[in-house]
Amino acid sequence: MTESPNTDKPSIEKPSIEKLPDDDFRRVLCVAAHPDDMEYGSSAAVAEWTDRGVEVAYLLLTKGEAGMQIPPDECARIRRGEQERACEQVGVAELTMLDHPDGMLVYGLDLRRDIARAIREFKPDAVLTGNWDLVTPWGLNMADHRVAGEVTVDAIRDADNTWVFPELAADEGLPKWGTRWLLVSGHPQPTHGISVSNASVDRAVKSLECHEEYLAAIPGHPKPAEFIPQMLAGGGQAMGTDHAMLVKAFDLRGRPAGAE
Repeated sequence: MTESPNTDKPSIEKPSIEKLPDDDFRRVLCVAAHPDDMEYGSSAAVAEWTDRGVEVAYLLLTKGEAGMQIPPDECARIRRGEQERACEQVGVAELTMLDHPDGMLVYGLDLRRDIARAIREFKPDAVLTGNWDLVTPWGLNMADHRVAGEVTVDAIRDADNTWVFPELAADEGLPKWGTRWLLVSGHPQPTHGISVSNASVDRAVKSLECHEEYLAAIPGHPKPAEFIPQMLAGGGQAMGTDHAMLVKAFDLRGRPAGAE
């Protein structure tokens, strides 16, 4: 007896990560602790945005002067040059590097004010920062990264409150600004992704390669081409595309993205 063929169509698993609704983005502000922090995957999304005409600005809270075992002034000079070249690779025209101490970044009102000022000046639709958890998918998160992420969350609220840092409006002519989206990279539970092309993956690799002297000072650091494409391919698999940069997205004018 011949069995009847199974005519049931195989079920297709729906991708677990949704596309970030970024079609209307005009400006994105990226806040990070150090030069090179944006180049570990996030710069691929930046390349996609700038190709579409989105203005992207980088706000780095330190100059990265403690990142190499050379005099801090020399290190800061090297790292600024490397970051400027990395920005060029992905179309970022606005780079600001603040003077907060590398390796000793402290959560406080001065830091919140500096980020709130940048938000009011740039008027972004979205602010991108890094995961501030102690334990991350790649290991223990360093102190500066934890401070940078947490303080950015509060500075977004500060920027949208007339009575927090009122001197920004009174003395600097910077009225409040409400950012729509908070995007957190490196989060263990991402909700959304930005699909990135092969060209953007290549530009992301090149952006990290621009940090040549810094990477050479890290023993055993893999070459960017050895892990950036794989990292973005993992994001693409979760999103149902070839490559993607994943984020935990919070719609600050509604519920957290992905909330029930």
